[in-house]
Amino acid sequence: MISIRLSVAVAALVGLLSMAAGLATGHLVSGFISPSASPFLAVGSSAIDLTPLWLKDFAVRTFGSDDKVVLLSGMAVVNGLLGMVAGLLSRRSRTPGLVLIVVLGALASVAVLSRPTAGPLDVLAPLVALLASVGTFVVLHRLGRLSQLPAEDATGVSRRTLLAGSAAVAAGAGIAAAGGQLSAGRSGVEASRHAVGRIMPTVPAPPIPLGADFAADRSPTFITPNRDFYRVDVNLTLPQLRAEDWQLRVHGMVDRELTLNWSDLTSRPLIERPVTMTCVSNEVGGPYVSTANFTGVLLADLLTEVGVQRGADQVFTTSVDGWTCGSPTAVLADPSRQAMLVIGMNREPLPIEHGFPVRMIVPGLYGFVSGTKWITDMELTTFDARQAYWLQRGWGQRASIKTMSRIDSPGPFERVSSDNPITGIAWAQTRGIEKVEVRVDHGEWRPAELSTEVNVDTWRMFRLRGRWEPGNHVAEVRATDKTGYTQTADRAAPIPDGASGWHSVQFTVL
Repeated sequence: MISIRLSVAVAALVGLLSMAAGLATGHLVSGFISPSASPFLAVGSSAIDLTPLWLKDFAVRTFGSDDKVVLLSGMAVVNGLLGMVAGLLSRRSRTPGLVLIVVLGALASVAVLSRPTAGPLDVLAPLVALLASVGTFVVLHRLGRLSQLPAEDATGVSRRTLLAGSAAVAAGAGIAAAGGQLSAGRSGVEASRHAVGRIMPTVPAPPIPLGADFAADRSPTFITPNRDFYRVDVNLTLPQLRAEDWQLRVHGMVDRELTLNWSDLTSRPLIERPVTMTCVSNEVGGPYVSTANFTGVLLADLLTEVGVQRGADQVFTTSVDGWTCGSPTAVLADPSRQAMLVIGMNREPLPIEHGFPVRMIVPGLYGFVSGTKWITDMELTTFDARQAYWLQRGWGQRASIKTMSRIDSPGPFERVSSDNPITGIAWAQTRGIEKVEVRVDHGEWRPAELSTEVNVDTWRMFRLRGRWEPGNHVAEVRATDKTGYTQTADRAAPIPDGASGWHSVQFTVL
């Protein structure tokens, strides 16, 4: 065959489609093995693990719960560009592109096998992805060269044949990716959750009293609907664990090891209690705070049962996906804290994204040191012996939730009437809110009306009524908890152990 140099467009297309075919095929195979075996998702998860703290904080602050969509979209673009580079390097010979594809395939295999839950079969997904990518590259590269032969050369093919082949590869990649997503979602978890049915506590929470919120004046409702409850975690794909397959092993520095299954757990007294959760990533005035009625088993009772040995200052918990968390033993073992293994949220089974079938809740601690979702292992150990996921990355060790407040109405730069009340929320889990003060245009602090308190582990709403002059204004808020501590005006970033500072809102009175 005479020497043929692919055009830039054809070479780029060959590389792009080869990369897409490989990743889509690998994703399809992972759907039958394990979602974490997907080369695309494994590389994304590794990227999250290696992301510098400042970049992770920026992503959560900027994109909120859409940070994973942004990451996956960015990865898709990068993979596409790498595929195009492989094609462009191979305009004359396919060898450079194949070498690059093999290197990328090897890296994807390493990413898959390095996941905490990787099994021996998981390597099949990246291997099949590599074979699909190489095969597609060879076939399309050949078609591309043949399409550029002179018209009188009988061995050539038409550009229409090349386009048809390219379209077939693109369609196949799309079908494979969709098939992988469908296969991953057919693990029976939703059916398992549906079979659990409504969660009925042994000890119900008292009814939420009248006056627990000022929702009529645009504060949040006291109980956050499950669909609106904030979610922040490191998972690109949700772990799939059925209730009937769930087990928790309690071991380490204990007198008696214990293994619980779903039936064991649900046969114990189930306590229902409203608790406000707050994410450490929450900026001043941020959205990552919500309240629900959680139902579960008290951890203090469980720890008493196994017998915690002297010196075990850390409860080291592990999720089914390998994520780890370290909590102070003294807090979990304190009956007054009412830390729980939770199975229900607002009388429903936990939503999958919030840890179905079982997660941990510890009032007063940020979730990264207490809120293990999809929990499957609990080891009594020491902070010196083991470091959890975020502690390895420089975050705080004990991370008690700070006394904070937020203005919800008026919203930023909102135009309101002269009698629009200033409303919002304040929280100081385990201590409770004693007082909230608001000032307008840096004037005198004025005490706000507080909603009816439900318990010290939940937020309280505040409201300040008045008549505001037409024009632009700024409102600020600060809270005082029941220990007498008033939140500081000094600003601190969320990492390593929670943000601080006064929330302020600029608004215009018509």
